[in-house]
Amino acid sequence: MQIPSVYLEQAVDQLASLPGVGRRTALRLALDLLKRNDVEIDDFVSALSALKDKVLRCQNCGNITDTPICGICSNPKRDPSIICVVEDIRDVMAIESTSTYNGMYHVLGGLISPMDGIGPQALNIASLPVRIEKDQPKEIILALSPTMEGDTTNFYIFKKIKAYELLVTRISRGIAVGSELQYADELTLGRSLQQRQIFDLQQ
Repeated sequence: MQIPSVYLEQAVDQLASLPGVGRRTALRLALDLLKRNDVEIDDFVSALSALKDKVLRCQNCGNITDTPICGICSNPKRDPSIICVVEDIRDVMAIESTSTYNGMYHVLGGLISPMDGIGPQALNIASLPVRIEKDQPKEIILALSPTMEGDTTNFYIFKKIKAYELLVTRISRGIAVGSELQYADELTLGRSLQQRQIFDLQQ
């Protein structure tokens, strides 16, 4: 694809670096941006700058937030005795959309994946035992995608927290093996949470 402008090509390269965006789509987006007026472009750039500079990680659970403590952790109506461990913010949003869960979250920021060079140290795992000792929850729900990486992460976390006197459960297998939690429909995800099972290393 021959692009007649160096600056347009640079914009296409940056847009194409986003997940799921091919070069044709990137070119279409870049050309649309080129048509916009200065105010619209300034708003677009400001939004991206604010995204990078002002979005925080909750100091308690690791969720994305605009304040040091996220709205879920600071909500007195949430049940602090249950902590649901998820991969990332997309899973929090998916579970919240079911309106079936009222506990807290612990966001890992990814899954253990040796093939991709992602070990436990790269994730928000070490803070979970610390949080358990501090908050004394009664149940930990392992709500990770039923993939090889998700199962590996489940096993690792379970070994880290099995010494504590609390119930460790996992979402039921209503979600197809190999699929990602964020793509499950609300009804299936809600039922998987409600019908969660005691975690067993032999499962």
